[in-house]
Amino acid sequence: MKFFKILLLFFIIISCKKEKTNTTNNEDMVSKAQAIHQKVITLDTHVDINVANFTDDKNYTQKLNNQVNLPNMEEGGLDVAFFIVYTGQGELTKEGYDNAYKNAMSKFNAIHKLTKEIAPKRIGLATTSNEVNAIYKSGKKVAMIGVENAYPIGTDISRVKEFYDLGARYMSLSHNGHSQFCDSNTGEEDDIWLHNGVSDLGKEVIKEMNKWGMMIDVSHPSKKAMKDMIELSKAPIIASHSSARALCNHSRNLDDEQLQWLKENGGVVQTVAFSAYVNTEKDKKFKKALRGEMDLLAKEQNLNLVPRNEIRNLEGKAQEDAIATYTQLSKEAKNKMKSSENAPVNVADFVDHIDYLINKIGIDHVGISSDFDGGGGVDGWNDASETFNVTLELVKRGYTEAQIAQLWNGNLLRVLDEVEAVAKKIQAEEI
Repeated sequence: MKFFKILLLFFIIISCKKEKTNTTNNEDMVSKAQAIHQKVITLDTHVDINVANFTDDKNYTQKLNNQVNLPNMEEGGLDVAFFIVYTGQGELTKEGYDNAYKNAMSKFNAIHKLTKEIAPKRIGLATTSNEVNAIYKSGKKVAMIGVENAYPIGTDISRVKEFYDLGARYMSLSHNGHSQFCDSNTGEEDDIWLHNGVSDLGKEVIKEMNKWGMMIDVSHPSKKAMKDMIELSKAPIIASHSSARALCNHSRNLDDEQLQWLKENGGVVQTVAFSAYVNTEKDKKFKKALRGEMDLLAKEQNLNLVPRNEIRNLEGKAQEDAIATYTQLSKEAKNKMKSSENAPVNVADFVDHIDYLINKIGIDHVGISSDFDGGGGVDGWNDASETFNVTLELVKRGYTEAQIAQLWNGNLLRVLDEVEAVAKKIQAEEI
C-alpha cells in the first residue's frame, strides 16, 4: 500500500511539473508574439466603410459597433488599413455610371475627412511605402485607399488618374457581376460571360493603372479575366482579399493554377479572414445554428433582424440600425452557443490558408486581409481589436519575426513599390 501511495505521489508531482512547464511555454509564446506584434507594421488590405460613420457627430474616433475604428485599431495593434471605395455592380448605362461615381466620391471624401478633419493627430493618409513608414513612426495609424469595382469610372478613362490623385493605390475591375471592364467570378454560377475575360475598355484601364502606379486587384474578376490582366499588365498584381481554393472551393478563392500565375507575375495574394472563404461547410453549419438563435432573440426582443447579405444594400441610418441590431443579436447568440457542438471558423482555420499558400508559392507572395465591415471576420479575429491573435497564431506555428513582417506588410509594400517604379518608367518613356 505504501508503495502505491509513493507511486501516486510521483505521478502527481510529474503532472504538476508538466502543467507548470506548459503554462510557462504558453506565457513565453504570448510574450514573444507581443514583442513581435509591437515591432511589426500590421497592414490589412481590405476594410469596407460606411459614410454614415464619418460625420462630426459619429466617426472613427469613437468605439462604434463596426469592426474597424481607431479605438479598435489602437487596442489590437492594427497599424494600417486600406479603406475601401466600394460600389455594387449596377446597370451598364450612363445613369448607372453617374450614380456609381457619386457613391465613389462620397467614400473618397469620407476617408479624406477622417485624416484631414476628424482625427489628423491619430491617423494619416499614405500613398507610398515611405509615407506608411513615416506616419507609423510618428505614432499615428495609417489609412490607405483601395477601389473595389471600377464601375464608377464609367467610360471615362481619365477617372483612373482622378482616383489615383485622390489616393487610390489599387482597384479591381469588377465585383459581384460583370462590369464594363471585365467578367466577374460570379459568372461561374451560370457559366454566362459578358466579355470572356477583359473587355477592350478594360485593356485601356489596365494601361492607365500601369501608367499612374495603381495596383491591379484580381480578387473579384473571373479566372480568365485574371489571366488576361497578368498578360496585359507591365507590373505585378495583387489579390486584395482571397484565400486558397484548394482548401475551400469558392469562386472568390484562387486555385493552384492562378496562384502559379500570380507567383510568376511577382504579385501577392492577401489571405482573407472571411469565414465562408476559409471553410464553407463549417461556416454554413455554424451560421445556420447562429441564425436560428438570432431569430429567437429577435422575436423575444421585438427587433427587426435584416439578413447579413442584405445589409450592404441599405444606406445611411437604415444600414446603421441594421448593423447595430445584427451585431447585438449575433454577440448574444454566440454567447448562448459557447457550449454548442457547432464551432465557428477560427483564426487557426484562417492561418491554415496562409500555410498552404506559402507552401505552394513561397512566403514572398502571401499577405493578410480581413474584409472587415464587408462580411469578414473569424472567431478570434472578429474586429481590429483582436488583430494580435493572428500574430500569436503565426508565432505558434514557428514563423520568425522577419517572416511575420513580410506577411503583415513587406510583400504588399514591395509590390506597391514595384508598381510605382513601372509607372515612373512608363511616364519617362512618354516624355
